[in-house]
Amino acid sequence: MKKLLLSALAIVSFTVASAQDGNGGQTAKGKWLIEANTGSIATGNTSFSLASVDGNTAWSIGAEAGHFVADDLAIKAGIGYNDNGVTDGTFVYKIGAKYYVASQFPVGLDFTGASVDGNNANWVGIQGGYAWFLGDNVSLEPALRYNVTLDENKAESAFQALIGFALHF
Repeated sequence: MKKLLLSALAIVSFTVASAQDGNGGQTAKGKWLIEANTGSIATGNTSFSLASVDGNTAWSIGAEAGHFVADDLAIKAGIGYNDNGVTDGTFVYKIGAKYYVASQFPVGLDFTGASVDGNNANWVGIQGGYAWFLGDNVSLEPALRYNVTLDENKAESAFQALIGFALHF
C-alpha cells in the first residue's frame, strides 16, 4: 500500500510540474492574449468566415484580446463585423473568460451580442478545446462551442467547431 501511495504521489507531482512548465509560461499571470477564430456568421461572432450561396456572399471579421489575471485565467473582450449581403452589416461584441486547464485545455464562457439596425440578439457561449503551442508566442486551438440564445424570437442556439489562432505576449 505504501508503494502504491508513493507511486501515486510521484505521478501527481510529475504531472503538476509538467503542467506548470509545459507551455513556457504563455498562460502565466500578467501575459496578454490576442486571438482570431474561424466561425459561423449565424451566431454573431468575432471570427473570420466567408460563405457564398446562390450568388450571395456572407463574411465576417473580428478578433479577441485578453489579459491573464491569474495563471491560466484570462479575461477577454472581442469585436467583430458581419455582412450577409442582404441586410445592413452587424456589429458584434463579446466579453468573457478563458481558463486553461493544466495550461493546455482552454475552456471558455462568454456573452456575445450582435446589433443590426437597432435590433439586438444575444448568446451565452461555452467552449472547450486543446491548445497546441507552436512556439513561445503562438498557439493553434481547435475547439467545440455551443451558443445558447437568450432570445428565441431573434436568434437560434448553435453548435460550432472552430480553429483558433492565438498570440501570447
